[in-house]
Amino acid sequence: MTRFGQVMRLAAVCALSVCAGALFLVAPPAAQGKELASAPTAQGVADKKVHHLVLQVNTNDPAMMTLALNNATNVEQYYKNLGEKVEIEIVTFGPGLHMLRDDTSPVKDRIKAIAEKTPSISFKACGNTQDNMHKAEHKEIPLISQATLVKSGVVRVMELQELGWTYVRP
Repeated sequence: MTRFGQVMRLAAVCALSVCAGALFLVAPPAAQGKELASAPTAQGVADKKVHHLVLQVNTNDPAMMTLALNNATNVEQYYKNLGEKVEIEIVTFGPGLHMLRDDTSPVKDRIKAIAEKTPSISFKACGNTQDNMHKAEHKEIPLISQATLVKSGVVRVMELQELGWTYVRP
């Protein structure tokens, strides 16, 4: 193939690509002139489902704990502003259990404030991790009063995902 033929073939491929891309930019006829499905209406907000978010914390890192709390409060505020409901669980396990330990949590004051103000955000502590820490440290592992103990943090995350909850690891 000559150099001219190669250039012409490349031009044809480019032209076809542009045309194909333009097809995706045109709304289908059924959608033209209609409101977007996500545009809220007075009735639509009342009929909306409850949103569900599970946040995992599995590291003993104050920055990660703060990020999880920021994510939770930001999501809660977002849906509150839309007039929609949301349920949020922060599930801790492994070294992340320190987030909910009364004797070691660097964020327990903030958790207390969030729990008092925002009942849609809850905190779950892994019982397996608590048992393992008890064995390793030879002492009781106290949890903050806002924490609810679950048998397994990982299983809790799995079960919530199986129920359709959105999973985020900050």
